[in-house]
Amino acid sequence: MPSVKPLARRVARKSGALHPSARDGHGYLKALGQRIRALRAQRGMTRKMLAAHSGVSERFLAEVESGSGNPSILLLRQLADALHVSPELLVTESVASDVEFLHAIQVLRSLSPEEFRQAQQWLGERFRGPNAENRSGRIALLGLRGAGKSTVGAMLAKQMDCAFLELDRLIEAASGVPLGAIFDLYGQSGFRRFERRCLEEVLAQTPRFVLAVGGSLVSEAATFQRLLASCHTVWLRAEPEDHMRRVLAQGDTRPMAKNPEAMSDLKRILLEREPLYRKTDFAVDTSGQSPRSIVSSIVKRLAETEPA
Repeated sequence: MPSVKPLARRVARKSGALHPSARDGHGYLKALGQRIRALRAQRGMTRKMLAAHSGVSERFLAEVESGSGNPSILLLRQLADALHVSPELLVTESVASDVEFLHAIQVLRSLSPEEFRQAQQWLGERFRGPNAENRSGRIALLGLRGAGKSTVGAMLAKQMDCAFLELDRLIEAASGVPLGAIFDLYGQSGFRRFERRCLEEVLAQTPRFVLAVGGSLVSEAATFQRLLASCHTVWLRAEPEDHMRRVLAQGDTRPMAKNPEAMSDLKRILLEREPLYRKTDFAVDTSGQSPRSIVSSIVKRLAETEPA
C-alpha cells in the first residue's frame, strides 16, 4: 500500500493544489496589515506614533500595513502591546477588528474564571444553532484515540436502533484521500474545514445517530460549540496507559515508533484537553470497564438528562 505522503504528492500534482501557506500567504499578510492599520486609526495613532510606541521602524511598519512586510512573532507582540490588544487579535484571520468586538474582548478578559464560565454558558444557550431541539436523538462520543469510541459507539447505536457514524471516515469520503493526506494537501485549516462541513451535513441529513468524533475536534472552538449545542456529548475518559494499550492492541504501533516520549506526549495532550472535554454533558470512565457496561452507563446517564 502506498504511503500517505507520496499519495498526497501525486494528488497535489494531479489537481494542481498548492499548500495553503503558499496559496494564501500574500492575502494573509495583506489582511494582517489592514487589521493593524484599522486598530491604529481607531486609537487615533499616526504611523509615526505607533512606530515610536512599539519600537518597530516606521519604514518597516509601512511595509507591514501594505502587506509586503512579514513581521516576526516578537514584532507582532510589540505592535500588540502598543495597540493595547492581545497578539492573537492581530493574527487570527476570522476576527473582525471593529470597536464593538474589541470592547467585548476586553470585558471578557476582565471577568473572573467563574464569571467567564457563566458568560460562556449564557452565550451558548442564547445563540445555539439550529437542531439544538433534537439533541435527545443525537449522541456524540469524544475522547482520545483508544477511548473506545468505535466499539462503544457501534454497540450504543445498535441498542438505540439508530445510525452509527465516524466523523473521520466521513471526512475521508468527502475528501477522497486518507486523513494524513488531507493534512499534507490542505494543512490543519483545510482539515478543519472538511470536519465542520461533514458535521453540518450529518446534522442536516440524519435525525438520530451516534457519532464518534476525532479527539482533537474540541480544540476547534466553533465546531465544538456546534457539537455541544446540537448533540448530547459524552466524554469517554480513560487513563493514559489504557489509551496507549488499546491503540497498540489494535495493531497501531505508530505512537511508540521512534518516539521514546510517546507516553509523556499522550499525558500532556490529555492534560491540556481535559478542561475542554469537561464541557461535554457528562463523562464515563472506561478504564477497567467492558464495552457493554460502558454502554449501560451511557444509556442510564442519558435517561437522567431527558426532561421529565
